[in-house]
Order: sequence, then C-alpha cells, then structure tokens
Amino acid sequence: MRWIVLVLVVVAVAACASLLGRKPSEPVDGKPAHHRSDGRFVNTDGVAINKPFSALLKWRWNAPDVKPLALPLADNDPDYLRENRSDSTLTWIGHSAFLLQHRGVNVLTDPHFGERASPVSFAGPKRLVPPGLELDALPDIDFIVISHNHYDHLDRYTVEALRDKQTDNPPTWFVPLGQKAWFDDLGVSSVVELDWWQSAPFGEWEITAVPVHHWTSRSPFDRNTVLWAGWVMASDDFRFVHIGDSGYSADFKAIGDRLGPFDVAAVPIGAYLPRWFMKAAHMDPAEAVQVHRDLRATQSVAMHWGTFMLTDEPVDDPPKRLAAALAEAGVDAEEFVVMQHGETRPLTSAD
Repeated sequence: MRWIVLVLVVVAVAACASLLGRKPSEPVDGKPAHHRSDGRFVNTDGVAINKPFSALLKWRWNAPDVKPLALPLADNDPDYLRENRSDSTLTWIGHSAFLLQHRGVNVLTDPHFGERASPVSFAGPKRLVPPGLELDALPDIDFIVISHNHYDHLDRYTVEALRDKQTDNPPTWFVPLGQKAWFDDLGVSSVVELDWWQSAPFGEWEITAVPVHHWTSRSPFDRNTVLWAGWVMASDDFRFVHIGDSGYSADFKAIGDRLGPFDVAAVPIGAYLPRWFMKAAHMDPAEAVQVHRDLRATQSVAMHWGTFMLTDEPVDDPPKRLAAALAEAGVDAEEFVVMQHGETRPLTSAD
C-alpha cells in the first residue's frame, strides 16, 4: 500500500515540483521588504517557506500510521450565545475557529464548518470532531478574520454558507493582502484587505493584520502570491490576538511590544511533527509557551489541534506536551488553557 500512497503523492504534487525550492525574488522599491518583484511574499526574515520536492516525499514515505481519535464535545447553549449582548465569551468551534463575543459584538476567526480540509469533498483531511457550534446555531456575526488561504483555515463551503446566512446584514471580512479577489469571485461583499501592520476600524474596534511566519497556496501555481497574517482585535477595554498559523519567530516579540499586552491570545499548539519538516511553518507546544510570553498575554487559549489529522503527532499529544512545557517554563497552567470543542469560556479584561 505504501507505494500506492507514494504514487498518489507524486501525481498530486508533480505539477508544483518546479515551484518547491523557489528562491525569493528581489524586494520592490518603495514597498515593505516582504513584497517581492515577482508578486510573491516572504516572511519578515526574508525567507519563503519552500521545501524541496524530495523533502515532501521523504516525509510522506516515512510518516507513521497515526490513529484517528474523536475527542469529546462540550455541551454549550446556542440560545444563550445568540441572545448574549453583554457577557464576554470565547467558544472553540474547532481547529482555529472561535466565536468571540464582547459587548454585543460577535466575531469569527478562521471559520471552518466543512467535513474536510481539502479542495475536494472525497479526499483530504477529514474532520474528527463535529463543529463545536453548528453553523445554523451561530448568532449574527459582525466581523470575521481570515489568517491565510490554506484549506484548514479558509473553507469555500463555510464562506458561501455564511454569505447566504446573513444576506440582510452581511459580516465584514478582514483578509490578508491579495485575498479579496477570491471573495469577490464568490459574491461576498464587505471585504477589507490589509497588509502587515495596517489597521482598519470596525465600530469601536481597531483590526490590525500582523506578521507571522508561514506561507500560502491553494493550488500548485499560486504559492505565496497571497499574504498570510495574524490578527489583533482591540477595543477600548479588550485586546485579543489570533495568531492563525505560524512557526516560531521574532514576529511575536514585535507584536507584543507594538500592540500588547493582550487579554487573550489564541495560539496554535498542533501540526508540529516531524519537526525537521514542520518547524518553519508550525510551532510546537514549547514554542507556543514562548509565544504566550512574547505577546505578554494575560491568558492564552490553545488551537490548531484535535480537529483534523494534518501531521504525524498523535491527535491527543499537543495538550500533553503543552502541560509539560508550561511546567518546565514555570508558567501557571491557567495562563494557557486547552478548551474542549464546543466549550464556552467567560473572558475578563486585564484592565
């Protein structure tokens, strides 16, 4: 069977073999350094994440047989969430998707309600746990942030469903530079496109795109032609940051210094093995603890684990490693919490 898997991998990615390992082109005069002359983007260290084709084959050939594991769903109260206009809450829908509620404003991060993180419905990583809050149970959403265009963070079915659900009062979508055209093609209105460190207002909130260490692609031919980002959402009494997806980098110290401290940070803890292949794009739990410190977050919440099987670690391994990393770093476990899918937590401001 392994040779069949290898053949399928070769067929699936052969078209993009010439793109893997591409060296970044020159910076563009008059633009930030992460803009390059070929229309692509790089990370703040000047590096584009482009593993050679041979490394991809090595990973897939040697990948262990990781067993699926369906984690339990927490009970929640959709009626309360729909009617809530005063309490500050955070509900983990799954993966990088949260419903954030603060002073009557409803926010979604990287919403994903589809069955697979894939461009097709019949293959690709399948959801292990149902959404912690069903799409139909959502309150009306005010704004949505999208970190990048990978299929586990940007799901066409979900975007179209949200478009059709709120036709009279559509949410505002905040997306990284270059992503708006994709939404335009779907007939999605109210899309705000931002470069790193650019901000836009939403009522009393200020929404800022911040740099993280990652990459983008939805086909073999568009690698890094769209930007990736984390998002800072700040009101006069509450500051929330959603990292999206990232390897560890100096970006987090910069975010903490420029825009922190934060009341709550959503930080990825999964998709980290094998380390030799994943380190540049995905932090491990020990690095996530350092991100928590760099951001100067009062509390961090774990994400990007337990919903899809994307890499080689066991499904339930990230929380175990996080607990060990917190203990080793001398950080109280209540500073960096792991939620159940569907769990709603009350939030408090540090002010």
